[in-house]
Amino acid sequence: MDNNRLYKYKKLEEARNSKLLVYVTSDRPNLGTQIASDILSPFTEHLDRIGDVDKISLYLYTRGGNTIAAWTLVNLIRNFCKDFEVIVPFNCHSAGTLISLGANRILMTKQATLGPIDPSVNGPLNPSVPGTNNPNAKVPVSVEFVDAYLQMAKSELRIKDQESLAKILIDLTKHIHPLTLGQVYKSKSQIQMLAEKLLEYQDISNENKKKIIKFLCSESGSHDYTIHRNEAKNLGLKVEKPDMKLYNLIKEIYDDIESELELRIPFDTNVLLGNQNRSQYQLRRAIIESVEYGTDVFISEGMVIKQVVQHGQQQQTIIQDNRTFEGWRREDLPK
Repeated sequence: MDNNRLYKYKKLEEARNSKLLVYVTSDRPNLGTQIASDILSPFTEHLDRIGDVDKISLYLYTRGGNTIAAWTLVNLIRNFCKDFEVIVPFNCHSAGTLISLGANRILMTKQATLGPIDPSVNGPLNPSVPGTNNPNAKVPVSVEFVDAYLQMAKSELRIKDQESLAKILIDLTKHIHPLTLGQVYKSKSQIQMLAEKLLEYQDISNENKKKIIKFLCSESGSHDYTIHRNEAKNLGLKVEKPDMKLYNLIKEIYDDIESELELRIPFDTNVLLGNQNRSQYQLRRAIIESVEYGTDVFISEGMVIKQVVQHGQQQQTIIQDNRTFEGWRREDLPK
């Protein structure tokens, strides 16, 4: 964080009469980063420096991640303030939307989007990705896609008797491990419970809460669906629109961070290597920032090595990614 961005953070704090936390996870093509439980320790350090205050604003850009980490982060921040708001400059999807539900209000720009919160289950028992030799490459199992499959059997194929439905479920277990299916339905119940608890912080009627949860968990159609400001408002969420002066400030901060994390530039090892056979790299993949405590940055470091292997009459190029470090690092405030 340079002095220019620090100045903009202070201006945003002044405009919102609050203390600011900034959390951005990279969605750079081929180098996406997600919300995870390892954010809780650096966030605690920032919050300890901020102390107990009336209001905290979380500037949040993310494509999602771990739902329990999102739930825990909301409760952590709320232990330090009476009023909590989320500022959404652009994308704030999945677990990011879950965090937003726990705010007293959501400040959304023109281009800001929320998204469905239906989780996908990832684990060692998930189906393997077809066409790959990597045993660790697994297909995420969407809670809503499994539910849609069973609903299709009932409504489209008009299968009603329990014996036929049981056969369909048994056939599904040939492709998806039974324990994974169990985890799918446990995740669905959990996300609905978390959303209901978080929405208690917004002044919303019980009827609207049920409507919001139902839409975010199942009725939106797919996990890629984007919810813009007007639709979020119509759903019943407490959404605020920034004036042009505030909008420009929020966007300037986003543009600065987007440039630093190279969010629009796909990560390509061939570009990294160029004409060389090996190249070291250091990649900034997420940041947590505040005026009081500077920057924590999630970094991946390593070396990419290109090797040509002879297979009979043919040559095969193999690129190895030897990662030497991956984790959070401190960067002090600019002087």
